[in-house]
This record gives sequence, C-alpha cells and structure tokens, in this order.
Amino acid sequence: MATGTQPPPDSTGLGGRGVRATGVRGPTRASIAAGHLRTDRWWLAPAGTAAGLLAFIVYSTWRAFVQSHYYAAPYVSPFYSPCVADNCAPMRHGPNWDLFGSWWGLSPALLILIFPLGFRLTCYYYRKAYYRGFWASPPACAVAEPHTKYSGETRFPLILQNIHRYFFYAALLVACVLTYDTVLSFRDETYAWGHMGLGSLVFVVNIVLIWAYTLSCHSCRHVIGGRLRHFSAHPVRYRLWGWVGKLNNRHMQLAWASLISVAVCDFYVYLLATGTFADPRFL
Repeated sequence: MATGTQPPPDSTGLGGRGVRATGVRGPTRASIAAGHLRTDRWWLAPAGTAAGLLAFIVYSTWRAFVQSHYYAAPYVSPFYSPCVADNCAPMRHGPNWDLFGSWWGLSPALLILIFPLGFRLTCYYYRKAYYRGFWASPPACAVAEPHTKYSGETRFPLILQNIHRYFFYAALLVACVLTYDTVLSFRDETYAWGHMGLGSLVFVVNIVLIWAYTLSCHSCRHVIGGRLRHFSAHPVRYRLWGWVGKLNNRHMQLAWASLISVAVCDFYVYLLATGTFADPRFL
C-alpha cells in the first residue's frame, strides 16, 4: 500500500472507515436473531432493584410531604432530623435548630432530605442500581441496552454525578445529627435519662448501618488513602484505609440495609406518633 493512502472500508467494523458502528445490533456485528444468549432469569435482578427503589421512593415521598406524625417523645424521625424550621413538631417539645423562620410553610423534611438523598443518588452503587433498574443501561451483563448511543456521565444532567464527593461531607454531618438523636432516644417523655425502649434499639441499629454505609463510600476511601504515594510513611491512615476497604467490599449490602433501616426507623416513629401502640420499655 502506498504511503499516505487509507485502507478501504470493510464490513468488520474493526478498522475500516466509512462504516458506522451502532452497537451490538449494528450491521458490523454478527447477524444473530436473539437479542442475547443468556438462558437464566437475568431480568430478576434489575426488576427487583427497580421495585425496591420504587417502593422506597413512594414511601419517603409520602412521609416527606405528609408533615405529621414524625415525633413521639423522645424519638424524632430521621427523615425530619435535624428540624431547622419553626413549624417542626419537636420545636414544641424539645431543642430545635430554628434556622428557618415561620416563612417556611412546606414540610421541614424537604430542608434535610436533599442531603442524604443527594448522597445516595450520586453513590456509585446506586448509580449502577437505577441505571440498570430504570434505564436498562445496561439491564444486565451480556444483555444489550436498548439505547442507540451512549455518552456516559459526560453530559448534563449525569455530569452532576461528580459532586458525590461533596455530598459525602454533608452525609457525615447528617450521620452526626442522627447519632445525637440516637443518644437522646435513651430518655423518657420527660427527658429524664435512663430510658430504653424498643425504639432505642431501632435507632441504634439504624445509626450503625448508616455509619457503615457512609464510611464504606468510595469517596471516604479516597479521602483516607487515595492520595498517598507511600503507605509505609502513613501507617495509621493505611490501617484506616484497609478498614474502609473491607467495608467497601460490602457497600452494596450496606446500601440496601441502611435504606431499609432508615425507612423502618421512620415508620416506627410514625406508629408511635399515631398511637398504634406504645413503645415497649426495657428500662
């Protein structure tokens, strides 16, 4: 071939010019009638993921906008904590951060849920979960996605996924507040210490799972040891990095466990606030 000439177009799509590749269903790939060759029930995982996330979205949306039954002394729902508006129910029963005055007429949960929601929405695992569950991008391994083109997270709005690292710091603050609420759950209705009810245990389980999920985040792992060039010069950070790495191996399980626990915790407060039953006490 003479120097400076271009190879002729071919039908392989591997090196030729003039042939436009359009994915696994394009003319440059083998002509296979079946969309994929998997024979197992591959659709169960994305369908189950979509159903679980949709159930939480419906429940949390209802609880965020209902603006009632989110406080039963000494418990406050994690969806509404910290209460930073004048219209918070705990404002009449205990300490409250009145950062927003009476002009805020909407549910106080809307001022708080944006931070844990943003953290989970941009989480690496949750991206995979709802990309596959809702967008079928891709629906499963070795199963072609129905979209004709792919731009990844390089365009709006998906480019905003890169702010996940900043939501991580906000999630740390929210976890600290929920830890404070867990400590306060060991008081009775008169705010005297020494109380322990079933709600106290529910709150403890919830905060443990929330901290485990938050600290297992990839951003946390990067903050602790991602920029170190020599682990031998930073033995403490290396050990912490190893611990976070072990949690990171369970990031998916912790994501689901903490999502369920925060919903159970909120629903437990709802049952107490509506008078469905009284909080069983152990102390």
